[in-house]
Amino acid sequence: MEHLEGRQSVLAALAARLRRFEVILVNHGAPDAKVREVLDAAGALGVPVKRVDGRELDALAHGATHGGVLAICSPKPRTTHEQLIELLDKCAHPPLLLLIEGIEDARNLGFTLRSAEALGAAAVLIKKHLWDFDPTELARPASGAFERLPLVQLEDIELLHRLRRRGMRLLGCVGGAKRNIFDVDLSAAVILAIGGEKRGLSGPVRGLCDALVTIPTVEGAASLPLSHAAAVVLAEARRQRLTQAIPITQNAKI
Repeated sequence: MEHLEGRQSVLAALAARLRRFEVILVNHGAPDAKVREVLDAAGALGVPVKRVDGRELDALAHGATHGGVLAICSPKPRTTHEQLIELLDKCAHPPLLLLIEGIEDARNLGFTLRSAEALGAAAVLIKKHLWDFDPTELARPASGAFERLPLVQLEDIELLHRLRRRGMRLLGCVGGAKRNIFDVDLSAAVILAIGGEKRGLSGPVRGLCDALVTIPTVEGAASLPLSHAAAVVLAEARRQRLTQAIPITQNAKI
């Protein structure tokens, strides 16, 4: 079991119905109006709620920013490869996926998930052998997106081969690429791959990319952190989809 902190995170988890809840702890001093949504959602699902002293919550939580709400529940299950394929089959529009590689900080991942959900990504793929993110540090900055957004763990590139065979194009975002994100079509079915600041995208992922693109930053400026780069690229994909960019053929090279 793990701890889920904060009203937004707990509400999102209750709504998603992917976790098994043992109990939700609520601060004695929390006004009913502030926690009413949590109490109602828990009651509708038959999840027990216990009023406790604030000091007990502080002892269980990472700090004092839990807002008087903490849930003890099972981990959120990750989306399987087959579940992702089923999800893509149901997409009414060309799907947009975000692939991130080399991310180590749970809070940065949380912010990235928040942007991905807001900007229309159908799912986030994370190429990582060991899933060692702190769930609380991940869930709080995600502001509920962690619970709602399908998250797929990749240990190799087999799934990427499968997605490309289904017509999805893989675009790697790297510094120094000849094409920038504003000159390519991101309105078709596409996977946007972004690497961490330390190592960027790995050789196997780069080798599989249909094209490499870059964010046109000011000369001499430091590179963007992964969470910021993801937000910029996803925002451009969202803009193109809203303005109905002219699609390119699935098999065309950029």
